[in-house]
Amino acid sequence: MSSDPRPPTVTVVGIGADGWDGLTEASRAALRAADVLIGGPRQLGLLPDAPEAAVLEVCAGERVPWPSPLRPAAPGLLAAHAGRRIAVLASGDPMFYGIGRMLAEIVGPDALRVLPHPSSVSYACARLGWAEEDTQTVTLVGRPLDSLTAALHDGRRVLVLSAGAATPAEVAGLLRERGFGPSRMRVLEQLGSARESRVTGTADTWDHPPGDPLNVIALDCVRAPGALRLGAAPGLPDEAYENDGQLTKRHVRAATLAALAPAPGELLWDIGGGSGSIAIEWMRTDRSCRAITVERDAVRAERIARNAAALGVPALRVVTAAAPSGLAGLPTPDAVFIGGGLTAPGLLDACWGALPAGGRLVANTVTLESEALLADRYRRHGGELVRLAVAHAVPVGGFTGWRQAMPVTQWSVTKLGEPER
Repeated sequence: MSSDPRPPTVTVVGIGADGWDGLTEASRAALRAADVLIGGPRQLGLLPDAPEAAVLEVCAGERVPWPSPLRPAAPGLLAAHAGRRIAVLASGDPMFYGIGRMLAEIVGPDALRVLPHPSSVSYACARLGWAEEDTQTVTLVGRPLDSLTAALHDGRRVLVLSAGAATPAEVAGLLRERGFGPSRMRVLEQLGSARESRVTGTADTWDHPPGDPLNVIALDCVRAPGALRLGAAPGLPDEAYENDGQLTKRHVRAATLAALAPAPGELLWDIGGGSGSIAIEWMRTDRSCRAITVERDAVRAERIARNAAALGVPALRVVTAAAPSGLAGLPTPDAVFIGGGLTAPGLLDACWGALPAGGRLVANTVTLESEALLADRYRRHGGELVRLAVAHAVPVGGFTGWRQAMPVTQWSVTKLGEPER
């Protein structure tokens, strides 16, 4: 065992709506000892600010509000106060959708001391009698409203961290649009303070005026009768996508995602995006999964963006360009899917060259010309070459028969060698 005598350069103190009275003695001591106190205006406003000398001694450090935008300015602000005892005020638990993550990236975890306070999620679950580990949390602070969509499942309990007073009405509108109008909504305001209150209703009938901007929305999700059911596994219904026929169909899509094998935090290149289904369902497997879809047709690129928003992954990056030229400058992928344009000169070589050791490539085709290219790559690099055939039962006169869809040839391969970690 060893110890590092160097003190942390930044102490982060979580504070709730109950302000100074709700802090532990350790948190109060850290604020009393600070030479400079940094935080948002609301957090700084929760500190004692009376003119008496006894109170000034409690929190006498220089008060500095965060500038806006915060992220690019934070390193310079911290550097400007180097050598001083810095305390940063944060809402609730700084490491739960809070500023603690950013500060750890800037100064390093060893230079950070975090004194958490109960989060708004902890308070909400305590008030509702919900088990925190069984409750999904979605933040809309600095994130698109559409990012809530992926969390909507019949019977699911979801806590939404609001961006402000207008968020509950916006959430109600989204629920109605996505087929979850019967869902129960409870807006919990000023959790933990003497001004704590609650507003209840359903998304279908929500007509409450904007309330306190400090609120959390509790959702008991109920899917409306007849609304399209979207499961959590790859292979969403084809009708979930706006498309012009350029769509990897449901059963082939599920097999393709299985071959791509997404894992949390990984990045996918989706080449020839079409309707965006592969990239969208890659991102739906885990909220940390990322994807870039490259589509040369501008109309289709706009359609992909609409599909991504409607299915809860508005962060999907859409590049409107032809491949392989459009791949230049993109971040290194963990996996590549090629759904179109296989015969474009240099495309396969560019994708293979971009993959790190351990990366995966999956390519689908229905043409003989592209199939010949995949067979050649299979001989050179190995992997697995399969043909996927799907038939659907359809009426044949007064009887029922099979209608065969075009078979899809799929090559999937992992680039040899272990990825660097």
